[in-house]
Amino acid sequence: MSEGSRAATLVRGGVVLPMEGDKQVHDPGSVLILGDTIVAVGPVEEVDRHPDAAGAEVVDATGHAVIPGLQNTHLHSGLLRGTAESMSLWDWLQSYVDPAHAVVTPEIARAASYLAYTEGLRFGTTSVLDMWRYMEGSAEAATTLGTRATLAPYVADVEGYDYFESIESNRALLETHRSAAGGRVRTWLGLEHLFYCTPDAFHAAAELAEEFDTGIHTHSSETIWEVQESLSRFGRRPIEEMFNRGILGPRTVIAHCVWLDDRELALLAETGTSVAHCPCSNMKLSSGPARVGDMRRMGVTVGLGTDGEKENNNLDMVEELKFASLLQKVSTLDPTTGDPWDILDMATAAGARALGIGDLVGTLEPGKRADLVTVDLRQPHFVPVLSGPHFNVAAHLVFSASGHDVADVWVDGLRLVADGSVLTVDVNAVQADAQAAAEELFERRAAHLAG
Repeated sequence: MSEGSRAATLVRGGVVLPMEGDKQVHDPGSVLILGDTIVAVGPVEEVDRHPDAAGAEVVDATGHAVIPGLQNTHLHSGLLRGTAESMSLWDWLQSYVDPAHAVVTPEIARAASYLAYTEGLRFGTTSVLDMWRYMEGSAEAATTLGTRATLAPYVADVEGYDYFESIESNRALLETHRSAAGGRVRTWLGLEHLFYCTPDAFHAAAELAEEFDTGIHTHSSETIWEVQESLSRFGRRPIEEMFNRGILGPRTVIAHCVWLDDRELALLAETGTSVAHCPCSNMKLSSGPARVGDMRRMGVTVGLGTDGEKENNNLDMVEELKFASLLQKVSTLDPTTGDPWDILDMATAAGARALGIGDLVGTLEPGKRADLVTVDLRQPHFVPVLSGPHFNVAAHLVFSASGHDVADVWVDGLRLVADGSVLTVDVNAVQADAQAAAEELFERRAAHLAG
């Protein structure tokens, strides 16, 4: 829809953090939206003088932080929350996750994506990179909700994993959803893991990414065992093996990357490969702390991800900010690392760059798409809110906030969440559908394991 076919919206009087990289703040400030595009950002009086501000719908953001929409760079839709606890990663995969993949249906998968995207949107996530199954249903969910979604089907072709997606099914999704919903929904290549995918699958994915001009998503180096097993099987560490298989590059995002040595970090930097850091998941599964500070110092783009509902156990990207900072601090014993502005950058501008949409979203500046979030600071856990030399709102967002404090969310200039309520779906119906789908999934998994 063109700018001229939509009324202007003025998000006025909040504490605006544009996240352009210079720690600039407009306090108080405003964001003016025309159609799907931001046309002005700045102090209240300055934006009020913009010609398009006259007659705009005014959303009073007094007492709110205004930030770019959050980018979840690693997600798995799913319905196993709270049932796969206190297990090591590989036991957990074999005992819980993989048997569920063996019996999931398109209908169950669609219900899982509706739930995941609704939860994320309520908590301020405007864009996800989701690795999941039967992703035509995921595309439907994102289109209906109005969010951005990059779809990366779980491809696996090693013997015994033939129930996952295939290169052929990934190609089919690319042919129908390479770019959909006005560009909000896109398809990438998804490779489950080095141990689930043959070299042929990696090479085929690289060729398809070139053919369709799209990205690649996979996991790597989540545990020490994985590194040791890679050395045993291939004679190389995981990132070195992925380099040999031809998938590293500026359109590839690798989740986790916890146990990398200096050579692997250099390979990521040299190839422009991005990393999705998932601190809650890495702590819950006892995977370890990624070398996020070293990655960023070397020029590697690092975004944040929640991972799936089963290993987090929520999809609250605001909460993820705090854990991202604290994990860096405790693992390095350096209180200066995990700075709030750096963490916010990972969740916004850097996350958008990792997803290849940094020219569209990730910061609040004129000409970019109007994806933004307001966070209600009028709560006891934010007192005091200070400006000037003692400005503390960035720290509040990282250390004090949660997704429950998100008040409003816009994507492409459309208000999808207002006063904490999702507007584009019936949330109760989404939850009921997901509950029924989960019960069916567990019944099907039980029959599969028994038989």
